[in-house]
Amino acid sequence: MADTVYITGHKNPDTDSICAAIAYAELKRKLGINAIPVRLGDINKETEFVLEYFNIPAPEYLATVRTQLSDLDIDIISPAWPEVSIKTAWTIMKKNNVKVIPVVDENEKFLGLVTTSDITKKYMDMLENDIIAYSKTPLMNIVETLNAKLICGSQKDFNTTGRVVIPAMNPEEMGAFVSKGDIVIDGSKKETQIKAIELGANCLIVTYNGSVDEEVVELARKNKCILMIAPGDTFTTARLINQSIPVGYVMTSTNVVSFNINDFVDDIKDEMLRTRFRSYPVLDDEQKVRGFISRYHLISRKRKKVILVDHNERSQTVDGIEQAEILEIIDHHRIGDIQTGYPVYFKNEPVGSTSTIITNLYFDKGIRPSKNIAGILCAAIISDTIKFKSPTCTPMDINTAQKLSEIAELDIDRFASEMFRRGSSLRGKSLEKILYNDFKEVRLGKFKFGVGQINASDRESLSEIKDDLIKYMNDICTFKDYDLLILLVTDIINVGSEVLFAGREKSIAQKAFNVGAGEDSVYLNGVVSRKMQIIPQLAAAVQ
Repeated sequence: MADTVYITGHKNPDTDSICAAIAYAELKRKLGINAIPVRLGDINKETEFVLEYFNIPAPEYLATVRTQLSDLDIDIISPAWPEVSIKTAWTIMKKNNVKVIPVVDENEKFLGLVTTSDITKKYMDMLENDIIAYSKTPLMNIVETLNAKLICGSQKDFNTTGRVVIPAMNPEEMGAFVSKGDIVIDGSKKETQIKAIELGANCLIVTYNGSVDEEVVELARKNKCILMIAPGDTFTTARLINQSIPVGYVMTSTNVVSFNINDFVDDIKDEMLRTRFRSYPVLDDEQKVRGFISRYHLISRKRKKVILVDHNERSQTVDGIEQAEILEIIDHHRIGDIQTGYPVYFKNEPVGSTSTIITNLYFDKGIRPSKNIAGILCAAIISDTIKFKSPTCTPMDINTAQKLSEIAELDIDRFASEMFRRGSSLRGKSLEKILYNDFKEVRLGKFKFGVGQINASDRESLSEIKDDLIKYMNDICTFKDYDLLILLVTDIINVGSEVLFAGREKSIAQKAFNVGAGEDSVYLNGVVSRKMQIIPQLAAAVQ
């Protein structure tokens, strides 16, 4: 599947930011690109109304684009079950040229690891004569390991002591060596086979692909002795049988260093350097194995692919952007401080809404947006231009919105009134929600400003919380080290804004808006645009 491209607007998103991301992702998908829209914060009441009206789900929240393990081409290694023999595990490792296999349970949840070192060390140290019993080796492991043919018996009959005996003596002398429950390996001597069964052997393995007399078979069935024929010689069979023990016996299941598929690469580097293992299992939230990571994977890391809409400043964009690959920027604001390592497609136009640009990208491609996409694009233009009253509004915005309204079968006047009504009340909103409803960080020279904006037609509700809001703004200035915080509470109907300001450089706002010292707010008639009517005034005051 093609790499995912994340399309995102700015932090504290407004309607234009959200709708532009959704619509552009839809256009990219029509062009064969696996694009998904994301958001960098909660959607406001106005945007919520727009999305519900046109029956479009809100984009998923994206906290960061820092590189995660899920972004890497980690090694995919098929797991083994704990009952699998070490011979089978070894064969798989050699065939796939790997030195480790994850061990999982019946629900595919991670139990531990088995490595080539685990197998060789355990096999070389295997001095216990009852290892097959102690390790609870399944009968079929022995059959498969020896490539044997099972003549009679089953797992329920397999109750061995695990002790393996090769009777190299006369049958009458075997009583001193063969005990009940033993595994006996023999050539093709009928007398030895009968004696072994009579002495209580739990399993009889006949080597050299030898034939077994019917009398021996009947006696084995009668005594519930498992009988099988192996193709190898007696020495080879004796050497191989211990390779049938299950990997669950030799695997490492404690103190295993593992990582989660959603872990950030930066967060696991130190642990990998400290422990110095060859590779590490990567698990998901359900403890299922997703693959293995080694140090060389960190060298060739893949970056998340991102398209930015409605912003081009680092302070407004997604966290971890320096680790992402920016493919495009579509915006209608001033050029900010986003940097890329190579040229990208950057479309910046002096219009009133990013959604105007997105719409015309549809038309340029000869693609007609669907009815609901046309609806949200039209709503975004209406919102960002304050129904064409903002000084940022251009004839292109008006013409584009008109085309979209025809596609969406939308009455602009009626829809705009309902949309602004739904999003304009301050009552019931927290101070934080009011300040950060549509908030942007701006740097002018050596100063760090924060400028928020919210639409509210009921100035009475503002007067009720104004003192608390200014106090909250002062606290935020101290906490986040802003020189100046400004909040526009915009009255869409009467076309004006109550401008609140706080911070140690409050005098810059007083100078910009020609208000006296000691004042912390002013009503500016006709002012509705942060971009065209507030930030330029602040820039002039700073200079």
